[in-house]
Amino acid sequence: MSLHLHDTATRTTREFHPRCDGVASIYVCGATVQGVPHVGHVRSGLNFDVLRRWLQRSGYDVRLVRNVTDIDDKILTKAAEAGRPWWEWAATHERAFESAYDRLGCLPPSVLPRATGHVTQMIDLIQRLIDKGHAYPSGGDVYFDVASYGDQYGKLSGQRLDEVQQGESLASGKRDPRDFTLWKGAKPGEPSWPTPWGHGRPGWHLECSAMATFYLGGEFDIHGGGLDLVFPHHENELAQSHAAGDGFAQYWMHNAWVTMSGEKMSKSLGNVLSIPAVLERARAVELRYYLVTPHYRSTIEFSEAGLQEAASAYGRIENFVRKVVSRAGSVEPGEVAAEFAEALDDDLGTPQATAAIHAAVREGNAALDRGDDEAARAAASSVRAMTGVLGLDPLSPQWAEEGGDAARDALGEAVRLVLEQRQKARAEKDFATADLLRDRLQEGGIAVEDTPDGPTWTLKDG
Repeated sequence: MSLHLHDTATRTTREFHPRCDGVASIYVCGATVQGVPHVGHVRSGLNFDVLRRWLQRSGYDVRLVRNVTDIDDKILTKAAEAGRPWWEWAATHERAFESAYDRLGCLPPSVLPRATGHVTQMIDLIQRLIDKGHAYPSGGDVYFDVASYGDQYGKLSGQRLDEVQQGESLASGKRDPRDFTLWKGAKPGEPSWPTPWGHGRPGWHLECSAMATFYLGGEFDIHGGGLDLVFPHHENELAQSHAAGDGFAQYWMHNAWVTMSGEKMSKSLGNVLSIPAVLERARAVELRYYLVTPHYRSTIEFSEAGLQEAASAYGRIENFVRKVVSRAGSVEPGEVAAEFAEALDDDLGTPQATAAIHAAVREGNAALDRGDDEAARAAASSVRAMTGVLGLDPLSPQWAEEGGDAARDALGEAVRLVLEQRQKARAEKDFATADLLRDRLQEGGIAVEDTPDGPTWTLKDG
């Protein structure tokens, strides 16, 4: 089966055909760097990191652009409230976002463009739209004329033209309340850049169209982002880009939200879980597992219990691979299972792909139990290959280092020996000794769980 991806624009799952053989071009809407990143923010970066890794595994040269919105009303407002320069506020939180992506194992993008570094390209795009009759200047602002684009507007989001509300404040210079802002005239105390229409700063939608086409060309393969961006952001990107004469994205992909109590995670709802705070309670690899194993188009209802379940599930994979290395020597990544490849080719079916990983772990553990080290090594090799595609390879330098604390390693070895004694006692039907060993671990703060893959352990206090 070849790769098929769900396209928001056509509402169908389509076979992926890149514009250029062997090359996949992707633009992902990145962060508006107004504050500390939370779990909901980073899901998009993780989901598209998996897509990138699978495309690379499939032989593509992947060119991924992930932008930084470093000029925006919210950034200006929050910086002013904090009494800090807007550029310093943006730079501080850009570093926080990049740190979060790095800690969660995202491959660095091919390029990480900032909006403020591409004003020239934005001015050029505005001029093209004005020349084609799709935009108009008014009192220092410039607006996109939605009506000039006709009934094509709304094709991505399903919005009816007569019901469109941009969410912008009403401006006296707008010809039609449905029109959206391309350029905002300068206000006292705000940053601005010179243009033929006066000093000002770019509108949000304009920024992404200009950066995407500058790096990937007028037509490219995939545009990605969160579901909340479909309207108005991506609808307006599509409209202004097509109106200017660019083919723009051939596939539109959107990941679902992370919610709490049924509501989208956002700062305004006050239900934010910052990445630094979550990583005090779980390892980065465990949080990544939690966020990438559900299907990217499925909503994740965040919970501490769910996070701990993910940590336990990942621990079973990790323990198996490390056990094979301990018993049979080094294990190199090999081939992925057919079921794994079939799952990811079907619109990145990560739940089924993860099931294939755990099936290999079970087979490998069975091989260890019967003393077949070569079969166990083969299973671990496949597990490394599959987890590598998801960015979860336990033996990758990043995660090996994260799990390589000397004290934890020593504890792990001690617990492993006790669990082996317990397993031996259970096999000999000496259940009194088995229960005693488990109770001793419990008293020492070690929670033991018996699973189909064998016993696993976690620290009860986190």
